[in-house]
Amino acid sequence: MDFRDELPVDHRLARVYRVGAGLCGAALLVFGCLGLADGLAFFSTSGEPVAGLSSNGLLSLISIVTAGALIAGAVIGGNIASTVNIVVGTLFVLSGFVNLALLDSGANVLSFRIPNVIFSFAMGLLIATFGMYGRVSAKLPHDNPYWRHRHPVTAPAGHRPPAAAATLGPRRPDGPAA
Repeated sequence: MDFRDELPVDHRLARVYRVGAGLCGAALLVFGCLGLADGLAFFSTSGEPVAGLSSNGLLSLISIVTAGALIAGAVIGGNIASTVNIVVGTLFVLSGFVNLALLDSGANVLSFRIPNVIFSFAMGLLIATFGMYGRVSAKLPHDNPYWRHRHPVTAPAGHRPPAAAATLGPRRPDGPAA
């Protein structure tokens, strides 16, 4: 079984995934570049303000790498962009929880403060929402490619996934497959 065979391709939702990954990646890239341009100490636990958030060189570098992953997902597009958004969004939320626990300790190597934690939660939820849009819901419309893929028997004949269409055969107008 190939992962690419399990997900629908070339659908209109891909634009949402690409735009979300691109916009969030661009914001993180700007934040990271501003931090590196300020010449921040790499492992400072006190941090310096950059765009309203506390940052150090390590956080700036991580922001640039993360932005690169999101922008690469946006360039590739499709299900890859969606999956990258979901993974990166989840990692942002987890990072918020971990760094919340590390506030005011010597282990706070990313020099997080409360605004950074709130930003991490908000950005993580935003990125993950872009990735899950139209993909994860109990009430997807019947013309949604993910719904059609999950319900190959009830999907109209012209909208079945290729594997399901070959397995089920042609549909009779009055009932199930012939």
